[in-house]
Amino acid sequence: MSNRDADSVLDWSNWPLDREFVIARVVDADCKSAFNAWADPAQIVQWYGPEGFGIETSEIDIRTGGVWRFDMVAPDGTRYSNRMEFIRVDAPNVIESNYGTDHDNDPDRFRMLVSFDAQDNGKTVVTLRQLHPSAKRRAAVIQFGAVEYGMQTLNKLAQHIAATNNN
Repeated sequence: MSNRDADSVLDWSNWPLDREFVIARVVDADCKSAFNAWADPAQIVQWYGPEGFGIETSEIDIRTGGVWRFDMVAPDGTRYSNRMEFIRVDAPNVIESNYGTDHDNDPDRFRMLVSFDAQDNGKTVVTLRQLHPSAKRRAAVIQFGAVEYGMQTLNKLAQHIAATNNN
């Protein structure tokens, strides 16, 4: 683990808001089921990514210290390399990772925290937080559509969970 990763479990409440964005979605499942849909390699590849995008995985090990290397394939065939390096996988509460392209020392790599919070009605609030390396980079990814794509991804998670629960 690098020094950058060693200080990974930072107090998120102290992170600069000009570098962060947050999205959330309520899913109709308990925390364990919602967490497993994200942490189970067989499940995440079925739903992860924006509408119309596919996932082609070259390596997947979703655990603290593990990595997921994959291409996100757009409807037009464009491939986007991705790498998530998992810093903390704490079932069924949080998954924290460094996320960027599948290149070492990606300067645009960001921190991502996914949390799973139970509601009294048996549903779970899934919250996705991203902390980007600069306010300028945050603005660029928001302009690119990252918030909308993130919401599409969380919607696909909810649809996956609903389909799984109905089988």
